[in-house]
Amino acid sequence: MPGPVGGHRPGLGTAARSAPPGSPMPFRQFVVKLHSRCDLACDHCYVYTMADQRWRSRPRTMSAATLARTGERIGDHARRHRLRGVSVVLHGGEPLLAGVAGVERAVELLRRGAAPVPARMTVQTNGVRLDDAFLRLFDRLDVGVSVSLDGDRAAHDRHRRGPDGRGSHDRVEAALLRLTGSYRRLFNGLLCTVDLRNDPVSTYRSLLVHRPPVVDFLLPHGTWSTPPAGRPADPRQARYADWLIAVFDEWYSDGGQRTRVRLFDEIIQLLLGGSSRLAGVGVSPVAVAVVETDGAIEMDDTLGAAHAGAGDTGLHVDRDTFDAALEQPGVRAQQAGVAGLCAQCRACDLHRVCGGGLYTHRWRAGSGFDNPSVYCADLYRLIGHIRRILRRDVTALRAVSR
Repeated sequence: MPGPVGGHRPGLGTAARSAPPGSPMPFRQFVVKLHSRCDLACDHCYVYTMADQRWRSRPRTMSAATLARTGERIGDHARRHRLRGVSVVLHGGEPLLAGVAGVERAVELLRRGAAPVPARMTVQTNGVRLDDAFLRLFDRLDVGVSVSLDGDRAAHDRHRRGPDGRGSHDRVEAALLRLTGSYRRLFNGLLCTVDLRNDPVSTYRSLLVHRPPVVDFLLPHGTWSTPPAGRPADPRQARYADWLIAVFDEWYSDGGQRTRVRLFDEIIQLLLGGSSRLAGVGVSPVAVAVVETDGAIEMDDTLGAAHAGAGDTGLHVDRDTFDAALEQPGVRAQQAGVAGLCAQCRACDLHRVCGGGLYTHRWRAGSGFDNPSVYCADLYRLIGHIRRILRRDVTALRAVSR
């Protein structure tokens, strides 16, 4: 599994007009599950090791007919809402298991269906199969590449191993050398899942070796009912915040010049009065739809970490539009802004920056998603730390300008 998608929301400004007040925000990113299986057996994967096991009954690869229909539905949605462009992410499982010809067919069918609306294509991969044949294809078709890398060899191979138990770090490093050589223009960035056992600064520096344009640090998926690894019994403790703060201080000390860290950038933007395009912080509407290999239209696939069928809409590209998905209660809840937060979150002084955290992480059996994030204490401490740093530096700048 390449790593959680959910992360980036395409720019809300890509629409020719904003949605009218009270209207749902149209989808701008479409996650296409090209292949439902994986060539690694990562023990922290939200698809294969958590509550939702429906992948077992789904086709391994999305058919040509389903790809074509998905492209048509994307195009219909984009034209209806007068979008100037959309983002399409080839995901899985491991999308490269579809093979070079299969990926080429997917890109061509999806773009043909979406036309004349431009579809920016990216692939999220674990990197194991990212060879020259794929890179030549991506270069020809202008497909961006994001790669999952959890740090140095020890950090990465702690979780990202093959079914035979063999670590994947060396193969991913070799793939990144190819990608960052002649094909660097395709490099979208790295996705790194946080593990408290890995040294934060060493992990960050090992990622910088590849000069990524963006790094996404991802909190491991967990809920109040199935807490993430390493979460202390006392929910007021914030070990994940401490880990991220160490990275933030290192990143901020060089002015963030060596790479963007999307989480930090978005928090800073929110603290300065802007909006967020990252699921998990801020209260901007979620504008992502997922299409499974069988054509089922679903919500954020990380919801599978909460309970089986949590992302299910009952819709299918053969018979339903993406506009129908916008009317789903779960989608409405994730587009409700402050009104979609629980009472405890709304009473918090940082709720417009935190946004209640990732929707998946709010789940608790018995109360559903009407809770703060299981990472509430971590988010509060991290955002508070960044706020103090910004206030210090803004105060210093004002003093100099007088």
